[in-house]
Amino acid sequence: MSGEAVALDLPPANLGLRVLSGFIDVTIGWLLFWLWFLYLMPKLNQIVHLDGALRTGLGTAWTILVFLLIPTVVETLTRGKTLGHLILGIRTVNDGAGPITVRQAFGRALVGMPELYFFGGIPALVTAAINPKCKRLSDLVAGTYVIRDRASVPPSRHIAMPPELAEWATSADFAPMPPTLATGIRGFLDRYDTFTPQARAVTGQQLVQRAVGYVAPPPPPTSPPERVLAAIAAERYRRDAARIARNQKLAAALFSR
Repeated sequence: MSGEAVALDLPPANLGLRVLSGFIDVTIGWLLFWLWFLYLMPKLNQIVHLDGALRTGLGTAWTILVFLLIPTVVETLTRGKTLGHLILGIRTVNDGAGPITVRQAFGRALVGMPELYFFGGIPALVTAAINPKCKRLSDLVAGTYVIRDRASVPPSRHIAMPPELAEWATSADFAPMPPTLATGIRGFLDRYDTFTPQARAVTGQQLVQRAVGYVAPPPPPTSPPERVLAAIAAERYRRDAARIARNQKLAAALFSR
């Protein structure tokens, strides 16, 4: 829920985006880490002689700065963005889909330091792979997850709503449909003119029989299969477009400065 008690449905980022984003961020972290030991410390040692204890202390401070403080500050100031997040269009939010707090950013960085750097990201990969929201270990501890905030409606050929089925389709309840079935319906409608009359009748009826299991109430029994499938596809597209636009508007309101 947002601060205005509006339920949000912000889609979580998938495992591929999480892995690629993490790779970018970890690479940047290691580059900053080795910047001190390979360049900055030798340069400083030329100016001011550093004994062993001072080098160890400065190295420890630099490690904490790079792996803990910088990630905390960056995620807090950007409201959940890292460089990897920015490139891939994702964002860290709290479990209520709102902006993360300083405490949550610190918790992610604190757990993320051993999780990503000391253990090579293996705990993060395993945890994200089995979690429904692709949460890594630090997300579970901090109470956060990562969303896609560049979601958009995929381009698709427009399918017109059959006028005689518009009232039924707009008032019907639609359950989530298997991707293979949704793709089959789109393919049938896109290539409808290439089918023979017999193939149209058989394929259309088979698809309707499968599709009505995800729609309630069922369509009028006298409606031709291709009209029913067109109504289902058009209404699903309309609802998806409205949901994505609503999520983008809510996300923009939450994360705008």
